Amino acid sequence: MRIPVTRALACAGIALTALAATACTTAPQEVDTSPHEEPSPSPSEPPFEPVAAPRLLAEMDLDAKIGQLLVLTAQGTSAADNAAQIEEYLPGGVIYFDANLTGAAQIAEFSNGVQELSGTPLFIGIDQEQGLVVRLPVGTRFPDAMAVGATRDTGLAALRASTTAAELAALGINLNYAPDADVNTDPNNPVIGIRSFGSEPDLVSEMALAEARAYGEQGIVPVVKHFPGHGDTDVDSHTGLPVIDLPRDRWEAEHLPPFRAAVDAGVDAVMTAHVLMPQLDPDEPATLSSAIIGGILRDELGYEGVVTTDALNMEGVRQRHSDGENAVLAIEAGVDQLLMPPDPAAAVAAIKEAVETGRLTEGRIDESALRVLSLKEKRGVLDAGPVDPSAAEDAVADPEHAEAAQRVADASATLLRNTDGVLPLAPGSRVRVEGTNADRLAAALTEAGLDVVTGDADAVVTGTNTAPVARSTAPTIAVSQGGPYPLASSPDVDGFVAVYSAVDVSLAAAARVITGEVRPTGTLPVAVPDTDADFGTGLSY
Repeated sequence: MRIPVTRALACAGIALTALAATACTTAPQEVDTSPHEEPSPSPSEPPFEPVAAPRLLAEMDLDAKIGQLLVLTAQGTSAADNAAQIEEYLPGGVIYFDANLTGAAQIAEFSNGVQELSGTPLFIGIDQEQGLVVRLPVGTRFPDAMAVGATRDTGLAALRASTTAAELAALGINLNYAPDADVNTDPNNPVIGIRSFGSEPDLVSEMALAEARAYGEQGIVPVVKHFPGHGDTDVDSHTGLPVIDLPRDRWEAEHLPPFRAAVDAGVDAVMTAHVLMPQLDPDEPATLSSAIIGGILRDELGYEGVVTTDALNMEGVRQRHSDGENAVLAIEAGVDQLLMPPDPAAAVAAIKEAVETGRLTEGRIDESALRVLSLKEKRGVLDAGPVDPSAAEDAVADPEHAEAAQRVADASATLLRNTDGVLPLAPGSRVRVEGTNADRLAAALTEAGLDVVTGDADAVVTGTNTAPVARSTAPTIAVSQGGPYPLASSPDVDGFVAVYSAVDVSLAAAARVITGEVRPTGTLPVAVPDTDADFGTGLSY
């Protein structure tokens, strides 16, 4: 059941002095952060006993079984563009990217078409984390995960996921490579950052589980990523191999808890990380490591669900072995699905040769194929009918979805500095807008009732992602749209509002806080080094 959306409350009649809140005929509205049908408190779903999956497996030859282990990159913008690769490789799934998608009806028709071409229903996956990582050209844009962490509300995490899931289901997409369960302990992380719910494992665990459950309740397979953790890296695994040389006890304390919680809850699928952790396995990145996937995830934690690689075309996993050898090593390690093998023919040939030589047994292939088929049965993929393209267009334009996104953004806004009560600004104040996303931020401030000017102003509002913000001649308010870390390098600004995202609703939330329409209630989901802004810091008025 989709969590209902409540309409945001409007604030009216605010009477403030030019730059300080000294009197207010109507107080700013505080964001409602109560859980609102929070996900079930039960730790896990009842065990699922497949019926159709074993029968399907028994009817498959080796080629079809290997096919279930492949998730291929979708080609073109129509089913016809994918006919050849579906016929040749019999894949278990495909993954959509921006280049494949143009509109709601086209996506729905694409999904229907590729399912019709496939003898066994496909997982149709996508990276729709929200915030920075989205592929859909349509639908609702929610803030990034770090913004959700700032709300401290698992109900809002579930709302973000359930709303996203409803749109994906309407488009014929049945699997989402989300949520991100990485604990972002490195402020300079180039690939995770605001994709993470925060820097504390308990917070990340709660939020990731809330989202995973909400996806599953909508029939969308969630994929918790990136095991064993990508939050303490300073290298992007798309372009290189990150090395995380943490002692095992520190890794267990800081980065394992969200994944342990996901395993305990019986989450549908877990994605591996292309990271080298010498204290866990000095020889292979996690994706290819029997010690990490088979030894820790499978044996020690007891995970029995589907394990998928991160994309196998990433440089982090291609530096040591051929593409074919990577496919075999991943299966040997305990992986079930090979995401985006850059050379599917080489992957299939290498797997078949490994079976023929006894390096892999057909029973090992059966094990992974059965996990994939069983998950398809569990989430209704095996018996799903086509989706309605016109209903898909309605779903992605549902106004309640937009209200849900604004509600999450409003609750995330975190006030970290308010020197001399500079905020909130009075209605009609003259503001000059500069910096990151200045045009969009100016539009949001205008909508919130301020007078945006290019010359002399009562205040300056400066957007930033990672850069420091300098004080202007007028009182200056920074709006941080990435991590909150520029607070440390911006000691002279008068106000500092963190919204952890650059999507429209987050800029609107910043504007609503700046004008006092919304009372700031967010608290830091990370600590800001070299400041007194610790985890949990947050001002209000």
